[in-house]
Amino acid sequence: MFNSILDLLLFFLISLGYWKIFNKCGIKSFWAFIPFAREYHISLCADRELEGRVYTIHSAIAYVILSLNHIIKNEMAVALLTIVLLAVYISRYVYQIRIYLGLIKVFERKKNFIWLLVIFEVPALLYLGFSKKCMPNKKFIDYRKLDGAMVSGVETEDTDSGLSVNINERTTFEFFKKIMLLKDIHMTIPRGRMVLLLGGSGAGKTTFVNAVTGYEKADATVKLDGNDIYEEYSKMIYDVGFVPQQDLMRDNDTVLLTLSDAASLRLPSSVGFIEINERINHVLKEFGLESVKNSLVEKLSGGQRKRLSIAMEYISDPSLFILDEPDSGLDGVVARSIFEKLRAIADEGKIVIVISHTPDRVADLFDDLIVLAKDKTRAGRLAWYGPLKEAYEFFGADSLEDVLLTINQKEEGGQGRADEFVEEYAKRIIEKVG
Repeated sequence: MFNSILDLLLFFLISLGYWKIFNKCGIKSFWAFIPFAREYHISLCADRELEGRVYTIHSAIAYVILSLNHIIKNEMAVALLTIVLLAVYISRYVYQIRIYLGLIKVFERKKNFIWLLVIFEVPALLYLGFSKKCMPNKKFIDYRKLDGAMVSGVETEDTDSGLSVNINERTTFEFFKKIMLLKDIHMTIPRGRMVLLLGGSGAGKTTFVNAVTGYEKADATVKLDGNDIYEEYSKMIYDVGFVPQQDLMRDNDTVLLTLSDAASLRLPSSVGFIEINERINHVLKEFGLESVKNSLVEKLSGGQRKRLSIAMEYISDPSLFILDEPDSGLDGVVARSIFEKLRAIADEGKIVIVISHTPDRVADLFDDLIVLAKDKTRAGRLAWYGPLKEAYEFFGADSLEDVLLTINQKEEGGQGRADEFVEEYAKRIIEKVG
């Protein structure tokens, strides 16, 4: 990494400036002396975290290429690597300027201070770090270290007829830190229920669905009719259906061919040809697609296309059926017809869970409501699970849009009361078992 005493000196002086800047911004100072980690953490000081990720990756790539240039002897390969290195340096430089512009804003310097940072980087960073006149107007908040809302810790009991979910936590690692995505989510959903999954942006709806279906495992136990989805994933995958927001159909295929392909993927290999055809004909009739079975997908209306997308997953006759915004892009009448069909599926003894951003127009069709909210640590927490009608009283809201407004963070235009309701719900659960 250091080819000369000068390189080592420059690294030390820049790290020294970062060290004082980190200290002012509330970031652990030792990160200033760790290569690549310091590039990321300076972006946190500048309130430019996303740019910092790219900047850090580019710095690491540049280091790898420089190292390869010292090892490889082939002149052509060295020339190609040099060209790539130049492109990486240019891109890295652009992101570095963006980060430094953010740093100038946080430290309330004039915009032309960027020239000092670009041309005289070392003295400019040392000045920002050591000068008592330069103080940030905001400090970095490490939400992971805040005390989140109360944890109930009350696990739901398994059921032989329905879905039991006990998620202790779902975490991931991103750029030198552990991120809590979900925490303390416990519920039992009986068969025959149609449930709305509600939550603001980043509240963990997709993460929750992935954890429940076993697509992304959490520290959790998820059982469907007493069968462990995680431990018996290869078997249970046919009993769980998930319809994404964006369909995965080929426009040049017919409806019949689309369902045939779906059947080959969604049905076990043990299912015979006759049974497959019977299943295809059943879903064609079930979703009103018989009259267009020989039509190309690109010729379908928005409602027909959505019905086909749902039919593709329903062809395996799943007990648990999850849909992400099935009404996206549809007008009110068509959307309601889709939800009425989902209501009929639930009434057949299935469990239907729906994510929707415009649920008020079909709220009367749902039995229960799951509300996920970000607490002060930015982890997805359970703020409510239960009858939809009771949820209005719990949140003091007249509509589901008002519920979202209540729990969304203030920077998202909400009231920022997520922790209040997470704790209130946790207390209710504790009282029930006590």
